Amino acid sequence: MGHKVDALDKSLVARLVDDGRLALAELAQRAGVSRPTAASRIRCLTSEHVMKVTAVIDAFRLRGLTVALVGLTVDKHRLDEKVEQIAALPEVTWAAVVTGRYDIMAEVVTEDGMQGLYDFLNVSLREVGGINASEMFVVMKARNHWMLLPEGLRRAWTASAPD
Repeated sequence: MGHKVDALDKSLVARLVDDGRLALAELAQRAGVSRPTAASRIRCLTSEHVMKVTAVIDAFRLRGLTVALVGLTVDKHRLDEKVEQIAALPEVTWAAVVTGRYDIMAEVVTEDGMQGLYDFLNVSLREVGGINASEMFVVMKARNHWMLLPEGLRRAWTASAPD
């Protein structure tokens, strides 16, 4: 099941959500605990995969990124396998098993506009296999939507960075 968090864990997480660059000493002071206590709690939350301290982006403030939501229908007996495979695709920021019309919803981000979205449907999903149907919704505008940069773009942006 899930990791049990207490009021201190929640306080530390909330403060890091507000400012992920907050120094550990400052975080501890604001939470009213010692630095070693804060460090221990943060270490536990990250090692248990409850929390990850990372940069998130607003894709709608960066030119050249196209975001879409994709609804997918798959073989019902392979939901766990398919959601893992889809979440691992380089264009995907997240994938989830959902109720309703679709079995899985995923968020896709590409630098290649409509061609990138087409390649996601025609190449990436074909390689996953077992997809019975898909429907894509291009996101034209969003608010309060901070996202991780998908793995494929992280690799590309890191490789193209000057030394």
